[in-house]
Amino acid sequence: MNYRHIYHAGNFADVFKHIILMRVIAYLKQKDKPFFGLDTHAGTGKYNLTSPQAHKTMEAAAGIGSLWNISNLPPAIEAYLTLIRNTNPDARKLTTYPGSPLIMKTLLRGADRMVANELHPEDAHMLKKALGEDSRVKVENMDGYTCLKAFLPPDERRGVVLIDPPFEVTDEFERMVKGLRNAYTRWATGIYAFWYPIKSPADIHLFHQEIKALNIPRCVAFDFMLRPVSDPDVLNGCGMLLVNPPWTLREEIEAIAPTLIYHMTDGIGALRINEISGESV
Repeated sequence: MNYRHIYHAGNFADVFKHIILMRVIAYLKQKDKPFFGLDTHAGTGKYNLTSPQAHKTMEAAAGIGSLWNISNLPPAIEAYLTLIRNTNPDARKLTTYPGSPLIMKTLLRGADRMVANELHPEDAHMLKKALGEDSRVKVENMDGYTCLKAFLPPDERRGVVLIDPPFEVTDEFERMVKGLRNAYTRWATGIYAFWYPIKSPADIHLFHQEIKALNIPRCVAFDFMLRPVSDPDVLNGCGMLLVNPPWTLREEIEAIAPTLIYHMTDGIGALRINEISGESV
């Protein structure tokens, strides 16, 4: 529990993850029926990009900062930037970055609801403060994978579960596979979104193979690469593995990938799509 996301808030991984999360929620909102959202590793909910911690790494500058003053961006990116601007006291200045639970809350409708969970007690307290009093929102303080058991299945048939662990333990990939296996048996109609760092390609390949072995009908992985892998000990990119992905998601991600690659990787990055199981998405 030593991880603090403030050092990484607004970086390339947050941009990629949060755009995908927003597209999933937009898909769920196409129907009038309410949906349920669960964020298992929610963090503090809001991050001050002017803090000493954020300035120490300056990761936001190469992430959302690289897009902040660009015009005529694809609609999915514009929607994301509009939400971020509306989170800042001055929409022209990037000083605050919302985490995934605050993004999810911002997009809820009146009958939708969500649970945001954070294990670290101090961060859970900050999370509750960031989300405020809202009858649609419940904040919990427990292990993320225990949270899956506690809140699935929800009353709603539709919804999204974001699993975005800090990867402080060596068996995190195994924990995600086990967590999905157990959660899917409880709630097979939900959309699951797993975020993961990409260092060694061999580790990612094994993770994808273990997900495939679960025989879940529809799974796809979107890997956003910062660079070609030359050192498996550094962060070379990040991935989002989706279970029950929206049918429109692949087309949407392919449409924005060139813009993200150009601005956040100086053109040397790449998008890799692995259809792990099921029909093309």
